Amino acid sequence: MGANAITIKGTRSGLIVTVDAHLDWAQAEAKLIETIEGQERFFKGARVALQLGDRPVDRETIRKLREKLASRDVDLWALLGTSPEAIRAARREGLDTDLPEAEQAEEAATSAPVSDGELPPIDNNEYGASGVLVKTTLRSGRIIRHVGHVVVIGDVNPGSQIIAGGDIVVFGRLRGTVHAGANGDEDAMVCALDMRPTQLRIANHVAISPEDKKPRPRPEIASVREGQIVAEEWGT
Repeated sequence: MGANAITIKGTRSGLIVTVDAHLDWAQAEAKLIETIEGQERFFKGARVALQLGDRPVDRETIRKLREKLASRDVDLWALLGTSPEAIRAARREGLDTDLPEAEQAEEAATSAPVSDGELPPIDNNEYGASGVLVKTTLRSGRIIRHVGHVVVIGDVNPGSQIIAGGDIVVFGRLRGTVHAGANGDEDAMVCALDMRPTQLRIANHVAISPEDKKPRPRPEIASVREGQIVAEEWGT
């Protein structure tokens, strides 16, 4: 199976996982499980919508998949596709079969095909990897999960979480729980204008803010150095 057999997109409701249409169901299921097990920290506790395409799957197949995902702490909340049989089976299992309208528009906009001749290939080393911009304060109970970078314009309150495969940047107060480099990337960073998180993780490393209050909030950047998380003034 190719490296692009699975694509993952973060939305407000959860992750949308699309499996290569050329794979049969057994291959698609195997690739999905392999991806989840290979990125266990990223998928742990995630809500997943699976894009089936035109694959016709029955209710028993969906039930078994749901059980396999649940055993890995992943919640299958929706099945998307064009097969009437699969849609009926998914609805009987109590799964959603449509995205909210706002996310449908976003999905259509970002999924529009582009021919090879329209744009030159992008060099990620020069232009950076994919990211998501969140222009609101994250309140308690809110979880943002994205395979790339996450930028928040607002505060991250206690009880909220951000889990990112890349960097996390907060243009506001960071008080919640954040996990950058969730797939094991020790080069990931966390930046905030006022950094006092409940818990901060980068790859496998964990740090908790000291109880003593800082004399004055200041922008800080946290990264891994010599096997531990180090925070320093952002911009120095």
